[in-house]
Amino acid sequence: MPRERFHIVDGIFLGKHFSEESVREVLAYEPRPDDVFVVTYPKCGTTWMQHIVYYIFSNGTPPRDSDEFDSKTPFFEYMGQEAVDNLPRPAAIKTHLAFNKQPYSKDAKYIYVARNPFDCCISFFHHVRFFPMYDYEDGTFDEFFEEFLRGEVDFGDYFDHLLSWYPHRHDPNVLFLTFEDLKNDTRTWIQKVADFLGKEYGERLRNEPEVTEKILQYTSVEYMKKTVNPVMQRLDQKFQGLPRDQWPRWAQRFLRGCGDLLQKQSVGSFVRKGEVGDYKTELTQDQVKRMKEYIAKRTAGTDVMGLWKNLKWME
Repeated sequence: MPRERFHIVDGIFLGKHFSEESVREVLAYEPRPDDVFVVTYPKCGTTWMQHIVYYIFSNGTPPRDSDEFDSKTPFFEYMGQEAVDNLPRPAAIKTHLAFNKQPYSKDAKYIYVARNPFDCCISFFHHVRFFPMYDYEDGTFDEFFEEFLRGEVDFGDYFDHLLSWYPHRHDPNVLFLTFEDLKNDTRTWIQKVADFLGKEYGERLRNEPEVTEKILQYTSVEYMKKTVNPVMQRLDQKFQGLPRDQWPRWAQRFLRGCGDLLQKQSVGSFVRKGEVGDYKTELTQDQVKRMKEYIAKRTAGTDVMGLWKNLKWME
């Protein structure tokens, strides 16, 4: 990706569409006891978990529109302090921060979703090609693969992020799961998420099984393709009709970081497949070998890859 499209904010490697002001507001935030954070490294199941939490809180009722959903599941690093000012709780705050950067309180709750690095890398590539602000619509996977291994992507190195959260997987205020477990048994994990969010949410799903069915429907890949993709393809239109000086601060900062790139057409889809093992059709044997070497080097002395002990890597 064009290096000029990125900057480093307080040690975090980020695209310039993440403004310094918004990111620093996030880093300075002191969580409230009723805050709930959905945390992932990019492309590890964030949007899926955001929707699951939203529908648990809403008792299976869809939002009126994308603005209502965004207001209750704000992307912290984009929006900065405005994400939490007047946040209609209960809500879920989306963040991609490593543990050492995450606004943390023992009284707040954190849902962390991890995804195997093979599939994460593939999904991340399609992500940066989709959004015009990366100026990567003509970029190749071979190029992106090298950038991923070097950690020259949004939020830096994959394992720096995962290994910062992994030691906290058993903390009472952290629910740690994998994308693969969620995919394998979505129903069970929806119940676990509800129980984690609060006794009243867990009991409601047990007493009203039809709510779980609604959540399964509204958080399916096919449903989100229909509802999420059109919104993501219209980012430049979100505040059309308003004078620029009436836009929220975060949106003005975001647009400043994007420049004219948002005028470009998106390539592909934001919600794509939601599969496990997608890398098998896209990585070369040499890339699989190099990814395994990268994993071995970065995880030496840890058992973190045991998270995926039941997956058969590239057989």
